[in-house]
Amino acid sequence: MINEAAVKEALGKVQDPAFNADIVTYRMLRGVEISGEDVLVKLDIPTHAYPKTMLRELQKRIEAAVQPLGAKRVTVMHEVVTAFHPAPSDKATLKGPKNVIAVAAGKGGVGKSTVAVNMALALARHGAKVGLLDADVFGPSIPTMLGAPEVPPSASKDSKIIPAMHHGMKVISVGFFVDKDEAVVWRGPMVHRLLTQFLADVDWGELDYLVCDLPPGTGDVQLSLSQLIPIAGSVMVTTPQEVSIVDVVKGIAMFEKVEIPILGIVENMSFYKCPACGHTDEIFSHGGGKRLAQEVGCAFFGEIPIDTRIRFGGDAGVPIVIASPDSDNAQRFMDIASQAALKVAASVLSKPKRSPRLAVIK
Repeated sequence: MINEAAVKEALGKVQDPAFNADIVTYRMLRGVEISGEDVLVKLDIPTHAYPKTMLRELQKRIEAAVQPLGAKRVTVMHEVVTAFHPAPSDKATLKGPKNVIAVAAGKGGVGKSTVAVNMALALARHGAKVGLLDADVFGPSIPTMLGAPEVPPSASKDSKIIPAMHHGMKVISVGFFVDKDEAVVWRGPMVHRLLTQFLADVDWGELDYLVCDLPPGTGDVQLSLSQLIPIAGSVMVTTPQEVSIVDVVKGIAMFEKVEIPILGIVENMSFYKCPACGHTDEIFSHGGGKRLAQEVGCAFFGEIPIDTRIRFGGDAGVPIVIASPDSDNAQRFMDIASQAALKVAASVLSKPKRSPRLAVIK
């Protein structure tokens, strides 16, 4: 007879290819069922964005670990259970979303909103429940980039704000409530109150991820969000040239001060590849984002080239992840989303499980 304790001991030596840690320590093993010479291994996968190639590799490793114990058939069943830390009592403004991912940049014009929109849609394509918060109060571009909503924002009977629905994703932006040509001229306290309302009074429902498109720089919005809600991490967007890199360094320093981890860096407008001849031109230099990631010790999520289809998708309200999901650049965004989600999951699974009642301010 196959011994359950022996099976679990063997599984404790199986390294997960995505996290480089064993599946027992990272609480991915839900249980083991043995029937004669058949072994059923049940797994909890911590994110919908877990790569399928890595899942197949994990299954092979589990089979290789259990079969020497006398199992003739090893079956691996998995269910996605999104990993998250319960919000501490002093940051319980937001109800529903499990993980908040901020997308930030040190300066404007680097394509931060393009990355935020396509990354959010990519997470949804991976199978997660996703919301998108346009926190760029003074320059809300999300409504333009997503086009006309399938369902516009509205108010519920209990005075909650029902977010708009774009491509099956919940979205909220100040751009829905002010005229497109009207300037938002507010002081910091008004911005803080608006963000509080968008977090506390919006009926987000149960979400795996809420992606926040932050304004550029290190101002009131970033500080308000860090005070109001727990942010799982930030994705920093830069272009390759030095003037952009310098400002990203300042942004990283700000997030470190408010104890928000940097998940990774994305280099946008990395190069231009001529669709006619295939010639590649590094218009804004190249490699600055990767070099910065190495210097600050964080992950480099990849390069996004200059592509007219990405630009057109944002202008037309149909981002490239939706308009051309099988294209190379859509796959780049899918990979960025997967890397960000894995980083969030790793930060949760690498720490002891917390109870909401025990989550207190440091």
